[in-house]
Amino acid sequence: MTEERPQRRPQGERPKKRDVNGWIILDKGVGMTSTHAVAVVKRGLSAKKAGHAGTLDPLASGILPIALGEATKTVPFIMDGRKSYVFTVAWGAETTTDDSEGEIAERTDKLPTPAEIEALLPRFIGQVQQVPPRFSAIKIQGERAYDLARDGEVVELQARTVEIDRLALIHHEGDRSVLEADCGKGTYVRAIARDLGRALGCLGHIAALRRTRVGPFTEADAVTVDDLATDPAALRPVETALSELPSIPVSRDMAARLMRGQSIILRGRDAPIAGKVYATCNGVLVAVGDVEQGELVPHRVFNLGA
Repeated sequence: MTEERPQRRPQGERPKKRDVNGWIILDKGVGMTSTHAVAVVKRGLSAKKAGHAGTLDPLASGILPIALGEATKTVPFIMDGRKSYVFTVAWGAETTTDDSEGEIAERTDKLPTPAEIEALLPRFIGQVQQVPPRFSAIKIQGERAYDLARDGEVVELQARTVEIDRLALIHHEGDRSVLEADCGKGTYVRAIARDLGRALGCLGHIAALRRTRVGPFTEADAVTVDDLATDPAALRPVETALSELPSIPVSRDMAARLMRGQSIILRGRDAPIAGKVYATCNGVLVAVGDVEQGELVPHRVFNLGA
């Protein structure tokens, strides 16, 4: 009689993926790409689905919101949010990438004074025309600008309108200045440093960059990769990304209609005049949509067990 051997789990077998829904506000370290950061978080939580809300360059550190599961449906709301940065500009040289990772394209011996910098800052506040860096993720005929630039092609990007709410000089010493910026979607801090340097006649590029806010998320919300295994509060609810929208409670019958993609009629005080809202049932997120003439039309529905 042949003895039956017990089955052994193959070495290196990966843990089973699970449904994880919510936001991880990662404090990304210098040197890590945004794609790698998402992979680390996804693997650490054994999550089936994940994505980030706004690329952060490897050179940069700070806030990288990572959406898991159903939270990926709310990424556009974070992408459209305001952002804040603290960054160091090195004066006296412009680089091919507008940061310290690129090759020096031009040098100058001129260095600015704090007074000269502060006198120019108002020019960069409000709606301004900005040409993105050649090494950026912007697509040109289907190709990323940074891929074309790395292949030696001449990349010509068009200026576009961006909004900078605040730009302030925090510290200045020698050939370095530390500044803070609050800005809208599509603003490149590397381009701010480049354009400031050109306007001052001394050239400049980013030497250090940290993102301190993305939409509703700040440094106070951030966790490191090491925190994920020990901090049960690290995972934030899906609706955290919708904090700037009005919330409307709905009944189970209404929630069922919304989940089928059907609109519902709102009455009384639960009916805002118009605009984008999110609906909850018993405290659970059900849908995001627009209120039009007292009717809630869903655009995104969520499977969170309402």
